[in-house]
Amino acid sequence: MATLDHVVEAGATPPWTLIRRLDYLEATELSDTSTGFQASGLGWPGEAPPELSTGLGWPAERSYPQDAPLPPQPAPSESEFAVSRETTQEARPSTVRTAADLAESTPPYEDEESTPLARAAEHVVLARQGALMRPALERPDATRVVVVANQKGGVGKTTSTVNVAAALAQLGQRVLVIDLDPQGNASTALGVEHRRGVPSTYDALVEGVPLADVMAACPDVDELMVVPATIDLAGAEIELVSVVARESRLFKAIDGHPLVGTAAAAGDERFDYVFIDCPPSLGLLTLNALVAAAEMMIPIQAEYYALEGLGQLLETVDMVKKHLNQRLQVSTILVTMYDGRTRLASGVAEEVREHFPDQVLKSTIPRSVRVSEAPSYGQTVMTYDPGSPGALCYLEAAREIALKGVTA
Repeated sequence: MATLDHVVEAGATPPWTLIRRLDYLEATELSDTSTGFQASGLGWPGEAPPELSTGLGWPAERSYPQDAPLPPQPAPSESEFAVSRETTQEARPSTVRTAADLAESTPPYEDEESTPLARAAEHVVLARQGALMRPALERPDATRVVVVANQKGGVGKTTSTVNVAAALAQLGQRVLVIDLDPQGNASTALGVEHRRGVPSTYDALVEGVPLADVMAACPDVDELMVVPATIDLAGAEIELVSVVARESRLFKAIDGHPLVGTAAAAGDERFDYVFIDCPPSLGLLTLNALVAAAEMMIPIQAEYYALEGLGQLLETVDMVKKHLNQRLQVSTILVTMYDGRTRLASGVAEEVREHFPDQVLKSTIPRSVRVSEAPSYGQTVMTYDPGSPGALCYLEAAREIALKGVTA
């Protein structure tokens, strides 16, 4: 009987995969009952072994190709599509409807039976493509001049100005934004160039240039015009000290614009809203804005310090109203940076609503990363991410402002 030692002594290298089988054959001898041959140590017949190509007991490989004909295949019928192995045959058109086919065949959600969620989803998609489907609001009978002011910094004055203005423009209103802050943040958010030398509010206030000559169109929002601010505006207060009626310079510039006024005087091309973004101070620039406007919107942060600043601001408004502009009234208070998870924000909002029930809007602006990101791309959140919570809240706030003015 052949053993592993015999194979090694013969000079052959044993396959290590067969070691277990060799151990088994050493313990037991197998016999092939069909042929009568005695099994050897590797499992093949011991007498007259056939020539093997591998030497391990497997049959030799075939040295000729298979030339037998393939079994007959039935020809495909006309109703069935035959899959050919040839690459030259044209592929059959797919019957699966793609997303584009569904979009073309599906009507827009404009019927009364569509759900609000479906309409909102469609509006978000269309807004990202620049095709807004929001219904236009009723236009006011005359131009509404609104000053956005708060001497406390960081409460969202510029952010609220540009986003409310963009939302109103998307709702079918013609809007003009006047940037009265030397930092020019409103000009940045609206995508308007405001480097030194560009026609700006400085030219209108100091040089007396008409507003129509210093306006620029917002590239992302139709029906929205901007008067940019440059760093030159920082020295306007000093230059206006010796000017007669220096506090009325902006009022004269706005009043002299041909597209500002009533529907009968300015026509259908008139501006519906003029928003004035003020610097975080109560200097001569803010005083010009308070004299020029008839309405005032106060953004207030949902914190205690904002309540202190609101009291001081209202005292200034009363003084301006008494001595310089009797038309001025606080029409809107907008709570910004609202965090509903904290009791502090809820308490501040409730206290402001308790003292000013008619001026505080129902819509509050939450803290939103998208709102903060949008200016870095030269956009408002209304165009940067129209489906974000901040954009939807500003849209509702703009709707409230428009409807309140119409019904008043």
